[in-house]
Amino acid sequence: MRGSGNRAPFSVASLVAATRILPPARDIAAPMPYPSGMTAATPFSPSSPLGDALVILGAAGVVIPLFARFRVTPVIGFILVGLLVGPYGLGRHVFDIPWLSFITISDPDSLKPFAEFGIILLLFNVGLELSFDRLWSMRRQVFGLGALELIGSALLMGFALAFMGERTTGALGLGMALSMSSTALVLPIAGTVTPVGRAALSMLLFEDLALVPTIFILGALAPHNGGGWEALLHTLGLGLAAVAALLVGGRYLLPPLFAQAARTKSPELFLATSLIVVITASLATAGVGLSPIVGALIAGLLIGETPYHGEVEGMTAPFKGLALGIFLITIGMSIDLAMVLRHWPMIVAATVGVVVVKASVTAILLRMSGARPGTATETGILMASPSESTLIVLSAASGAALIQPGTAQFWQIVTALGLTITPGLAWAGRRLARSVDAARPAPPPEAESDEPRVLIVGFGRVGRLVADMLRTHGKPYVAVDSDPDLIEGALRAGYNATFGDAAHGHTLQRLGLDRARTVILTMDEPIAAKRLVKKLRVSHPDLPIITRARDPIHAAALYRAGATLAVPETLESSLQLSEAVLVDLGVPMGFVIASIHEKRDEFREMIMAEGGLSEKPSLKSASLRERMP
Repeated sequence: MRGSGNRAPFSVASLVAATRILPPARDIAAPMPYPSGMTAATPFSPSSPLGDALVILGAAGVVIPLFARFRVTPVIGFILVGLLVGPYGLGRHVFDIPWLSFITISDPDSLKPFAEFGIILLLFNVGLELSFDRLWSMRRQVFGLGALELIGSALLMGFALAFMGERTTGALGLGMALSMSSTALVLPIAGTVTPVGRAALSMLLFEDLALVPTIFILGALAPHNGGGWEALLHTLGLGLAAVAALLVGGRYLLPPLFAQAARTKSPELFLATSLIVVITASLATAGVGLSPIVGALIAGLLIGETPYHGEVEGMTAPFKGLALGIFLITIGMSIDLAMVLRHWPMIVAATVGVVVVKASVTAILLRMSGARPGTATETGILMASPSESTLIVLSAASGAALIQPGTAQFWQIVTALGLTITPGLAWAGRRLARSVDAARPAPPPEAESDEPRVLIVGFGRVGRLVADMLRTHGKPYVAVDSDPDLIEGALRAGYNATFGDAAHGHTLQRLGLDRARTVILTMDEPIAAKRLVKKLRVSHPDLPIITRARDPIHAAALYRAGATLAVPETLESSLQLSEAVLVDLGVPMGFVIASIHEKRDEFREMIMAEGGLSEKPSLKSASLRERMP
């Protein structure tokens, strides 16, 4: 059994017995004695630490590329893996089906040290990203909107839990835990440049920053600290002193320390220095009664101010990803499926309650701050589920004896369910935001006239550039896009644009499709573009349709669908790059131009063959210029 220590000691008798199966040999040297605790033969066991490591690495090798293929965060995948291979999943059938022991983890407690290290590295990485300068530049949004969202959600859920019988301190801890949203899920979905992304980023930054004080307060409120307010003040004093010492000492010691490590040109030494700093800071805060992740976050903030933060982040990222994966696997392993089936109405009700409260608070605050209804709606729903930080705070609250282990397990299940449905919430938020914006009176486009004009479908960077060129030459146009944020920005910039979904026939008809001179499709959605081209060609056989294509293969498909001209965006950029490189390498310009024309002609022949055309298509835009004298 793993960890039992009941291994047979090394002896002469065992050696003699082992050599009986060997053929006789001459001049065999005397065997070297094995270190204490090792035997001559240690057979592989699926329940050993090596077997657990094999399951974890195998899970990482499957989960990360599989979920990346579908553009879904691996956080969900690791939780589902833990659910599958844990003692409440396939692990419960090991005694009946022995071979399942090769793909299950029977002892979750053996993974806890690695899971805790994953949390430490996660907070360290958060600190690397949260530089003091970045926080200062966003101080109004972070400490205004972010603080109101976190405190408002925490108070509402805390009051509700206290009303249902939870202790005041426990309700406070649960409210703070459940009010946090997932940085690891939200930012990859929303980005940081759209209105939704900027609003989410400001709230997530405050939540990441508030994680330290939250754990600080929960640890200080722990019953084992005893002594009431005196013990609380004592813990706060020691904690503040430790934090101050780390801030002051780290600011003066870390730059020369990492500079010396960098001078050695040794990646191993640089990585070891980084891990030593993280572990030392974590031990320092743990020694005064705080959570070790407090020290890890402070270490990340301090290293983030040095010129070496990029190198440190790159070197520690693989450890963080794998260790965090172990942490998420342990969360999945803690979910008792039998308990979920027995109490599924309560679990579903709790999940829905958390989502509704957080979405409502976030949307109301964003509307009060001047955000559009669509932006407020989408951001509120996207931020509505709990996060991986919720699991950290729940662990801290449980460790501080503020909530019972059963209560922590229940809300861990709710959190895991919330993390799993976050991509679905993002999709629902986008759809609902579009409906909300579509219900508003749309700003009218330029005055309608009988003059033929160009219809631009899709108003991203390509659509804007086309509109700029049309405006430069005084050609009338109208643009349409189903993204309300793009349309709002376009209207502020003075473009003639309107909100609508071109897939719906009435949208283009409303904009004058019957008298349009040309329709230009610029959206980066290959399937949607092909469908729209085919639909337009059936209804308007003589209408010039000029469309953006990703590559020559996509261009051929658009020609088959009925496009008048399909322009592959990757072709010309690749040819221009090749031309610049060849000229820079000293190839005569005449040879370069000839080879570029030859390569372009090869693509024209391929598109003609694939698209079923009677002649080679032009890959230039002269045809558009000829149609618009």
